[in-house]
Amino acid sequence: MEKTTKIKHKRSKLTAYNNWGYVFVAPFVITFLIFSVYPVLRTLALSFTDLKIFKLNQSLHFIGFEQYVRVFESDNFRRALVNTVIVWGVNIITQLGLAFLLMMVFSDVKYRMKGLSVYRLIYYLPNLIAATSIALLFSNLLDKNYGTVNVMLKGWFPNYHLIDWLGTKWPARLSISFIQTWMWFGNSFLMLMAGVQGVSRDYLEAASIDGAGRWTIFGKITLPLIRPIMMYVAITSLIGGMQLFDMPYLMIADTSQTYKHVQTAMMYLYRYAFGQKTTQVAYASAVAYTLFLIILVVSVAQFLFFNRKED
Repeated sequence: MEKTTKIKHKRSKLTAYNNWGYVFVAPFVITFLIFSVYPVLRTLALSFTDLKIFKLNQSLHFIGFEQYVRVFESDNFRRALVNTVIVWGVNIITQLGLAFLLMMVFSDVKYRMKGLSVYRLIYYLPNLIAATSIALLFSNLLDKNYGTVNVMLKGWFPNYHLIDWLGTKWPARLSISFIQTWMWFGNSFLMLMAGVQGVSRDYLEAASIDGAGRWTIFGKITLPLIRPIMMYVAITSLIGGMQLFDMPYLMIADTSQTYKHVQTAMMYLYRYAFGQKTTQVAYASAVAYTLFLIILVVSVAQFLFFNRKED
């Protein structure tokens, strides 16, 4: 009986000790609920109202899905969505293409490239620079009359006609895409290399000894084994691309003729959420959840694609 009492006493002490864990976790949970969960749910609720400018103690009128209908009927939103897809599409093709090329070079058992840590640092450095600094740098480099790019091209080719890189439709789109590629391909490269380094070298060396070419090794061994990493890179790239805001917003003025050609979905949302003359909080909330649904559908499609069974 005495032994049973001691065991119960120890258990009660252990339970009391473990309960302190909830005390230490509580600040994070409370902060997360207030600053993450509540804004998400509040935004969803506002998307079903007619709220324009947010004011304390303001009465809200429920109007159902009218804001969502307005989003899908908006030509300006569709144009912004197309701009986003174009800029992101060019960026993702070049970004992943370059990341895959470097991954193949550094993971090839025949090349045995050295100094990987140095290259990883160099490739990742652009990702550490503030977006405002990069925007200022490339705005100066791509200036039509005094930019380094046009000055160099004019020096190399006397008959070269100056290109207004940021003032013309397609040069502006491509410039922003390649800037994004320069910023983010190092991150994709690191992710893919992490996946490759998780593949046992025995598989690659055995296939090389058996006479398999580098393309066979890459296609039949490396790619299937790094598919989870590829799925992660694809989905995160999609999310980042659909949220593209900083580069076009900082580099292209809203008074420029090319603004409508580089205005992304997030810039469109920002205009209605925080614009001084266009503030429509409920409509901006509906745009936000429309983008969320688009990202969700495409992400699920990517997930199913990468997890499909091989024949």
